[in-house]
Amino acid sequence: MTENQQNPEDHPHDRNSATDAAPGRDRSDLLAKNWQPGEVEKALYDAWEAQGYFRPDEDADKPAYSVVLPPPNVTGQLHMGHALDHTLMDSIIRRKRMQGFSTLWLPGSDHAGIATQTKVEAKLREQEGKSRWDYSREDFIAKVWEWKEEYGGTIQQQMRAIGDSVDWSRERFTLDEGLSRAVQHIFKQMFDTGMIYRAHRLVNWSPVLETAVSDIEVVHKDVDGELVSLRYGSLADDEDHVIVATTRVETMLGDVAIAVHPDDERYTHLVGKKFAHPFRDDLELEVIADDYVDPEFGSGAVKITPAHDPNDYAMGLRHNLDMPTVMDTTGHIAGTGTQFDGLSREEARVKVREALAEQGRIVAEKRPYTHSVGHSERSGEPIEPRLSLQWFVKVDKLAQMAGDAVREGDTKIHPASMEPRYFDWVDDMHDWTISRQLWWGHRIPIWYGPEDENGERDIVCVGPDEQAPEGYEQDPDVLDTWFSSALWPFSTMGWPDKTADLERYFPTSVLVTAYDILFFWVARMMMFGTFAASQDPETFGTTADGRPQVPFKDLYLHGLVRDEHGRKMSKSLGNGIDPMDWVRDYGADALRFTLARGANPGVDLPVGDEAAEASKRFATKLFNATKFALMNGAGMGELPERSELTDADRWILDRTEQVRGQVDKYLDDYQFAKANELLYHFAWGELCDWYVEIAKTQIPREGESAQGRNTQIVLGRVLDVVLRLLHPTMPFVTEVTWKPLTGGESLVVADWPTAADTNGGVAVDEVAARRIADAEVLITELRRFRADQGVKPSQKIPGKLDFAAADLAGQENLVRNLANVEEPGADFTESASVEVRLSQATITVAVDTSGAVDVEAERARLQKDLKKAEKELAQTSGQLQNEKFLAKAPQDVVDKITARQQLAQEEVDRIGARLEALN
Repeated sequence: MTENQQNPEDHPHDRNSATDAAPGRDRSDLLAKNWQPGEVEKALYDAWEAQGYFRPDEDADKPAYSVVLPPPNVTGQLHMGHALDHTLMDSIIRRKRMQGFSTLWLPGSDHAGIATQTKVEAKLREQEGKSRWDYSREDFIAKVWEWKEEYGGTIQQQMRAIGDSVDWSRERFTLDEGLSRAVQHIFKQMFDTGMIYRAHRLVNWSPVLETAVSDIEVVHKDVDGELVSLRYGSLADDEDHVIVATTRVETMLGDVAIAVHPDDERYTHLVGKKFAHPFRDDLELEVIADDYVDPEFGSGAVKITPAHDPNDYAMGLRHNLDMPTVMDTTGHIAGTGTQFDGLSREEARVKVREALAEQGRIVAEKRPYTHSVGHSERSGEPIEPRLSLQWFVKVDKLAQMAGDAVREGDTKIHPASMEPRYFDWVDDMHDWTISRQLWWGHRIPIWYGPEDENGERDIVCVGPDEQAPEGYEQDPDVLDTWFSSALWPFSTMGWPDKTADLERYFPTSVLVTAYDILFFWVARMMMFGTFAASQDPETFGTTADGRPQVPFKDLYLHGLVRDEHGRKMSKSLGNGIDPMDWVRDYGADALRFTLARGANPGVDLPVGDEAAEASKRFATKLFNATKFALMNGAGMGELPERSELTDADRWILDRTEQVRGQVDKYLDDYQFAKANELLYHFAWGELCDWYVEIAKTQIPREGESAQGRNTQIVLGRVLDVVLRLLHPTMPFVTEVTWKPLTGGESLVVADWPTAADTNGGVAVDEVAARRIADAEVLITELRRFRADQGVKPSQKIPGKLDFAAADLAGQENLVRNLANVEEPGADFTESASVEVRLSQATITVAVDTSGAVDVEAERARLQKDLKKAEKELAQTSGQLQNEKFLAKAPQDVVDKITARQQLAQEEVDRIGARLEALN
């Protein structure tokens, strides 16, 4: 830690001690000619990291604040969802650090069992023509570690590029020694308490990967398949048969029943009857009655294949049906004793249908028949529901604790509107399949003894500090990646040991993640966190009411990043955006500000290049405003007495304090979009477009004045506050501009602004605010009038107006300078006038534009503009008079064209009136 981190009150950025940042002299040479983010960002980040700014402060008197980074896949690269996630977390951490907290943002990555193993297997096939089965398990895992070391650091470098202020010294990996120990520990805890068990259950099965996969790794797609109706029972024209329809006719090889509704009179006489299987002598199909069947759908009868369909499996359990598996682990027909054994499921689909047709059992065929089919996210093939022997976590008690933690307010969900989705999940959760038939991952710590005379094997669960009995074999499966990541908030801090980090930084302060991960990761962390705390309250502590400690106090759920049209980003649409492209083209600040400015809680965020370009312009605006301020002697100093300040000075200080207070409220409530939108409009509009321009009129061009020095101090102080408020979102441009402005060490360790930095909490000067608002209106109207009259922006024109009547006597110099309207001379002749309504009165400004307008040039310009407006009017009017177009066009398109027509008509009228006036 640096001394400045330990003693924030002594930071060199303190305004009173930064003598080299005192107001009065031109210091614009401290900034480059213009803002070029690519030239400074990496060096800035490297310096921050080298200074140790991102590590927690060891000062025990500081309150702790902690965030754990949702671990990206070790295989991954930063995508826009990551960029949003990281921007918001970094904004939170940077602000809390500035507010005086001892902040820990702990980074790490996930071993990503399926994703990583798939990539390595693909590499081996491509480069060596081998599969994992050509290696021993140990040799293959060594290959994966080699791949991880070579390719696994991409996202960490990208995190640095966007400015993540994580404590890299605490970086973790889900397969590192400490986390592996935590996984083994909690597995044994849960096994010993009966919460982990082994059973034959129906699971999502990937025939390509030959493993069970989780729900999150199944993507449902609409496909064009077929719907085949087949006849079971008698082929004669009688009632001794049932017709069923299926999209997967090959699964009939495992049919064991036909289900009908108990109240369906069409089939009452058949319930209990058994039909011979068309191809298998070892199976009979019993007609059963079950309320699940919809008698209004299709024939009102459904075929039941318990080992290959989730609904059929549930019915099989209810009716104690046999559950024969008809496919092997690769999706080929196996064990049926029919001519179809050895065929892939796709081949069997054709051959079984043809064989049924030969028997006269095909009643109808419909193709193409569009229906939804689950596909493996990793390998792309259709998922096969498959009965398999797997390890499961019993979730009823865990889910109840996870639900109670939110119901009791131990963890608060932001926005609260997401709570029902959370409860829908945890209140209706099914036991979780945790075993995967892979080699890369946490191997299940179960060991099997030799078979006894009855073919049984002893089972032993081995904890992290235990040894398996000699002669025992370890279970070959590994744990689902979500199992280890469910421990992430506390395993990364050293659990199961009682560490200093656990004591100081757990529970974590907030978890930031997208709402789509609520079920798969967030709920599991809540379950495992509360379970671990209930087993070890001494290490974790309890809530104020004695409940198990939660893994995070706040849960902030943001939306998904979509393209500018609101569509999901995908390779097939070609609308994906690489955040690193934005960093290169617009700068990291522009990437971050674009995302934060649109981050409303729980709402999807559409983004496009135009938004990034606008954010880059904003960064440039801040840079240029600071450069102007430095050029005009702005700097740090004690604020003068309010009575010594101009109306404009008091107004901008008051507005800065109002914005500061509102930004704090927004950020405390995770309202990132509102906070950054407010800062954008205040900084761009009120500060840069108005006060900076006003400051030009108050700071003398030569020499010094008391008023000029006061304005230099006010401008410096306001910029200081604005840059500090923006730093969490835009760390690079604010750092570059703030240091020369204030003489401070770094914004990373600067203080978060308070009321003392602006108006000291005094009452807002309403009179000054009104006068400046009126002055802005008057200046804006005069500028518009000048433009309409064809007066060049640089051309001064004389004008008469009664400032006293509008209570603007003190603003005359300001108005005349910014509107470029000089005091009239003795030869003043009114050639035009403009009436402006202000808060206190309506005033008339008389001006003399003679000599300021080239009438012929202005007439030519106006005639050119008139033709353009008339063309737009004719085009839009033609569209709106076209009945065929109106019949087909969406209403929003018609509304836009109507608005264009109205605007064009207004332009035609305005330009026509101006041409008439010139005549």
